[in-house]
Amino acid sequence: MDLLSRLRTPARAIRAAAGNADLRRVQAARLISVTGRWAYTVTLAVFAYRSGGAAGVAVAGIVRLGPATLIAPFTGALAARFRVERLLLAGGAARTLALAAAAALVFEGRPAWAVYLCVAVESACSTALRPLQNSLLPSLARTPEELTSTTLALSVIESFGVLFGPLLAAILLEGASIGVVFAAASASYLVSLILLAPIRAEPIERTELVVDSEGLMESALAGIRAVGGSRESTTVILLYGAQNFVAGALNVLLVVTALRLLGLGQSSVGALTAAIGVGGVLGGGLVLARVRKARYGSDLALGLFLWGVPLVLLAVSSSETVAFLLLAVVGVGVTVVDVSAVTLLQRVAQGELLAHALGLLQAIFVAGVALGTLAAPLLVSAFGIRTALLLTGLPLPLLAAALWRRLRRFDHGGTPASPWAELLAATTIFAPLTQAARESLARSLREQELPVGTTVFAQGDPGDDFYLIAEGEVDVDIDGKPVRRLGPGDYFGEIALLRDVARTATIRTAGHVRLLALDRDSFLATVASNRGSADAADAVVGARVGFAGAFASPGR
Repeated sequence: MDLLSRLRTPARAIRAAAGNADLRRVQAARLISVTGRWAYTVTLAVFAYRSGGAAGVAVAGIVRLGPATLIAPFTGALAARFRVERLLLAGGAARTLALAAAAALVFEGRPAWAVYLCVAVESACSTALRPLQNSLLPSLARTPEELTSTTLALSVIESFGVLFGPLLAAILLEGASIGVVFAAASASYLVSLILLAPIRAEPIERTELVVDSEGLMESALAGIRAVGGSRESTTVILLYGAQNFVAGALNVLLVVTALRLLGLGQSSVGALTAAIGVGGVLGGGLVLARVRKARYGSDLALGLFLWGVPLVLLAVSSSETVAFLLLAVVGVGVTVVDVSAVTLLQRVAQGELLAHALGLLQAIFVAGVALGTLAAPLLVSAFGIRTALLLTGLPLPLLAAALWRRLRRFDHGGTPASPWAELLAATTIFAPLTQAARESLARSLREQELPVGTTVFAQGDPGDDFYLIAEGEVDVDIDGKPVRRLGPGDYFGEIALLRDVARTATIRTAGHVRLLALDRDSFLATVASNRGSADAADAVVGARVGFAGAFASPGR
């Protein structure tokens, strides 16, 4: 299969996601807010340095990372008690006001500690908003491809933020002041808030493992225990934490590499950082090419290799050009790991547990970055920059190699793949389900082989099963008139189940046929539990009832 053919399915998914108004709003809101936040983050470092030198920069970092680490584990507990859309609006409004207040304090020349107090509020709110947004995506996406495409788009948007945010800060600082950048970032948060305001989604399903918990602390701890009970979720979160430990260390090592190892000027730090952003954008193309394969466990391992190996090679390099190229590869790894880790959690954690898992992922992200930032200077002091790069980069590919078999099993939902899961994925009604859900559903299908001329059911019969055609063809008759022929991959029987009516058509085999039957209760429970499946089923029924109306019958 050539590259063009491989890209057709993900390209269709990208176009489909672009046709989903809610997903467009989430993506636009993330682009605007992340650009504003990076501009403000860079400017905060400048403000901190002017206020207290290097120690001031350290204090500002603690103020940003501390509240973020504390609030992230409570994301799932908050999502269990309140509608996620309302939490997004409340958090968005709070961080907008906090940053606007910080801008006002800077304009008035107030003490740095007052500004840092506003920064702490902004950091806590922004930390909670990202996992909340990501937990909302499965209920907004109509198909798995839309979900993956949106996750990919959000990761690439983060890379754009690394590029455009600091550039915006540099432009504003050149002709204005620190307060102006803070105010501009606050305005970006406000625009993001307005974009998200119209979004409505189904309430998150409560999970028996955490439903009995009372209080935010108890709920958060119960959610962490429940997530910890999933081997798949734990593996993904720990690997993501290892990657972000390296990311935190790289924040320091990048500066030391530019100034000491390569002997470049201060401006080179920005150029090397931009290389990571460029690679992150290019990484979106790599993920896009692999969307159809949906092998996110393998992709997570690949991303860890792309993260670690370039740092090992950087340890033995003395060329600015080579360093730029190697850091661009790291940027590719950033996107691959981000998309695969979030997508895997969206597949293995359902309902309320997804918010807990994503909140824990965000907490691990912040804590990993903080620990890596603290560890890097110690490594450089003890071993030198080259050995520090080697010790930082080497563990990631080693972890990927050690866990390769386990990550490969994630590509099949951790269990042997059902031969009919792919058929379900190509079915309009079941396409919105997670891969794990389709695997479970596929194991509930009953195979039936029927000879030519067999009546599967007659018009007026009670509805009991839903049918998928695995092999062969069937004829559809309404009021004794042939109206269509269905073949492999088609399905029938859904109208009687969804509308609770008698069969609206007669189905006869046109040759030897293999059918896959799903009982009424399993079918209805599956459709009812997923918004995307329910919407798709309603659309299918509406279209088929309208078609059947031409034959003086309410449907097939």
